[in-house]
Amino acid sequence: MARWKDPRPAHQQIAARIRDQIMSGHLDPGSKLPSTQQLMDEYGVVGTTVQKALQLLKAEGIVVGRPGKGVFVREQPNHVIEPATSMPPSVPGAPYWWTRHAAARARKGTARILEVAEVAPPKDVAAALGLAEGATAVVRKRVMLLDDEPAELVHSYYPAELARGTRLTDRRRIPGGSPTLLAALGYPTREFTDRVSVRPPTAEEFVALELPGEVPVLRTFRVVRSDHGRPIEVTVMIKAGHLYELEYRLPVG
Repeated sequence: MARWKDPRPAHQQIAARIRDQIMSGHLDPGSKLPSTQQLMDEYGVVGTTVQKALQLLKAEGIVVGRPGKGVFVREQPNHVIEPATSMPPSVPGAPYWWTRHAAARARKGTARILEVAEVAPPKDVAAALGLAEGATAVVRKRVMLLDDEPAELVHSYYPAELARGTRLTDRRRIPGGSPTLLAALGYPTREFTDRVSVRPPTAEEFVALELPGEVPVLRTFRVVRSDHGRPIEVTVMIKAGHLYELEYRLPVG
């Protein structure tokens, strides 16, 4: 453990090592972690240090304690998202893509709308949408739920002149999602660009996602374009960094 001269406290180093073993598949979902004594022997630390490491992992939801039995890796593995799956319009009558994606993993996916309003968008959003100074956008803010627990915070922005008079301004779920509606309005999705970063959560993100401790968030800044490269949507997606993985499948050549 000292090979890389990690300056963090020992309990954080142990938690990082166990977390890596879980994420790499060395410890399977549902498997039992080594006992406190085994971890003490492995890392050369006292029992309180091991317990502090396990408390970190429990707070993150990565492991769960079972009284009298030990500590186990959570049953549900990381939620893997393939971003491109959310872009095509839905088949008429088909469930929303989030619902379909969750159901494929034997989970329940729902969404809760927090706000729909016409606003002055953040500077990066305005630039990505090509808005003139002072122009407004319609924002739709939602929390995506998995098994009724908050999983992702989503802010989607649309040029106000495009959104006005459509269901984009309605505080109700859009059948088939925004790609379906935009295509029906004459703005089919032709391409999208994702910019992904990791950072500490804002107050809004921390509360809305019910994040534990110092868990970072995965921030995806997505720009959606229609014909002739026209930007029609910018979506900022915030996911708990310890629960998600993004999977990209791209053709080569």
